[in-house]
Amino acid sequence: MIITSLRSKIRLVFSVTLILLGILFVSSVKYDRAIHEEHNIEQEKAMTHYLYDYYLKHGKIDEAYLEAQNVFLITDRGMVIQIERFFKEKDKIKRYAVDNYLLKRIIIINNDRFKLILENKNKVKFPIKRAIIFSIVFFLIIFLYLWIMKSFRPLSELKRKIKTFSKGNLDIDCKSDKKDEIAEVANEFDHAVTMIRELLHSRQLFLRAIMHELKTPIAKGRLVSEMLDDEKNKARLHSIFERLNLLIDEFAKIEKITSKNFELTIKPYKMSDLVEASTDMLMIENPKRLITTKIEKDYSVEVDFELFTLVVKNLLDNGIKYSTDKHIVVLISENKLEIINNAEALNEPLENYFKPFHTSKKGLGLGLYIVKSILDIHQMELDYRHEDGENIFTVV
Repeated sequence: MIITSLRSKIRLVFSVTLILLGILFVSSVKYDRAIHEEHNIEQEKAMTHYLYDYYLKHGKIDEAYLEAQNVFLITDRGMVIQIERFFKEKDKIKRYAVDNYLLKRIIIINNDRFKLILENKNKVKFPIKRAIIFSIVFFLIIFLYLWIMKSFRPLSELKRKIKTFSKGNLDIDCKSDKKDEIAEVANEFDHAVTMIRELLHSRQLFLRAIMHELKTPIAKGRLVSEMLDDEKNKARLHSIFERLNLLIDEFAKIEKITSKNFELTIKPYKMSDLVEASTDMLMIENPKRLITTKIEKDYSVEVDFELFTLVVKNLLDNGIKYSTDKHIVVLISENKLEIINNAEALNEPLENYFKPFHTSKKGLGLGLYIVKSILDIHQMELDYRHEDGENIFTVV
């Protein structure tokens, strides 16, 4: 498992440090016990020789010496029997034997002069000073860990604000009055957000001003067309100005989509109704002459009506525009919409046509860019395949 998170790496470093500290403390205690055990063994051997020599000289045991060595003679008959049985079971009844019995260190001295069962009460002392030092170091490491992790809190806040910014909310404030590196990053990001906010506002103002200025001559043109006596030309001009007005509205939608300055109104709609509404948006006379709709299995889809009909409208418009016979088939089947036309296969991969202002002889090259942008918002996909001389675009 590869650890990529900076927090995880810091946790790992501190965890390893604490584990090593614990191992060091336990090892030091074990080392003390081993030294104490060696000292006990040497003390007990020296004591055995002394007692034997003393007994040869004086004919008795030097109990004062034993007491001075913190070793005591066991005289209780019942205890003696239990200890002897324990040592026999372990096959340790010899001239000299040492073992632990009921958490007591028992020594048996059995020679040709006497037999003694002793309890050595010399025990290793718990290293209180060392434990205090290790505890101080342990809590210091914990404090440093918490202190460092606390310094990451502004980073989490910055991450949350970046997510908010990525969703289109430009009204965020990331300024920090601290002096660390995270504060420097936050302040630089806040400066970048301010610059982007200003650029977007100026861009929106510029586009809206252009669209407003275009609507004025269109409105005048519509008024002038109403004064014509020729009804046929009047209808044509009226249709042209309606088309221009619709294009401006679409450009406004595109501006909102690209700047993510919009709110979706998601509702369930029948796919057949969406296709019919998109066909009306084309504003063509006798649409059945150019579009054949086949419904194998109609289905509902949850979308934003205005945006999704713009997707279907662009696909229909492209299908008619690039078809060799100026005719397309719209197939509605289970959970998918297909737009089919007779045409040559695409010269480039479909992904290339998703780029804005892609080279196009019959338009601005924005159609599939708009389609892709809106489908991404709805978490849908556009697939393409060429079969038997037909281009088939599928909305999944």
